[in-house]
Amino acid sequence: MRKQNFAIIIPMANESEDFQPLVSTLTDELDKLECGTVYFIVDNVTKDNTLELCNDLSDRDKRFVAVWAPENRNVVDAYLRGYREALNNGHEIIIEMDAGLSHDPRALPMFLRVLNEGNECAFGSRFINGGSIWDSNWKRTFISKSGTILSNVLLGTKMYDMTSGYQGFHASIVKKFLDYGLLSKAHFYQTELRYLLRKTRYAEIPIHYRAPSPSVSKKAISNSLSVLFYYFKQRLKRNAPHIN
Repeated sequence: MRKQNFAIIIPMANESEDFQPLVSTLTDELDKLECGTVYFIVDNVTKDNTLELCNDLSDRDKRFVAVWAPENRNVVDAYLRGYREALNNGHEIIIEMDAGLSHDPRALPMFLRVLNEGNECAFGSRFINGGSIWDSNWKRTFISKSGTILSNVLLGTKMYDMTSGYQGFHASIVKKFLDYGLLSKAHFYQTELRYLLRKTRYAEIPIHYRAPSPSVSKKAISNSLSVLFYYFKQRLKRNAPHIN
């Protein structure tokens, strides 16, 4: 695989316990690829020493960049801040993943390969052949699977996994969705992106996912349903938006 100017963005919130295992696995993959920059996005949600750990690592290894973003209002702001940082620094490909090893960094070469084979987007999927969910509460798995089914039925999408957050894009696509103005404030953000990008050239990639928590907040579920039905109503009006 050719060397490429790609970035990984990871929101970090109270990650001190899993920080070293995450960094160790990421470093192994960056060493193999001989390229790549990781942007850690930290905001006021963090109450432990995550920011200090990120800053110390950035001082030792310039492949890791700590971004302090106290203006963030929610997790979607954290993701979008990461995309802006990577885009402003000229990265050709930007990959989004979660902290805490819920997403396996060893899948990074597969994302890069798919994005170098003519695809504009690469979406991680737990529900295709080769994908899996482990160490997960059954309620979290149920929400993920039912969310995918409901989204496909109401929005007319045809993806196997509409709720995963492990995904990658070419810079041209990132610029378009940053300019769009997303409605989501919580977990539906990934579903909203996949819906809006349904007409792009994309591929789903099998991933192994470890759920970091057993539940999703009622506020997040409420926002998800609100945004979902907004787009459903737009579809009924034959005014379904998309980005391509």
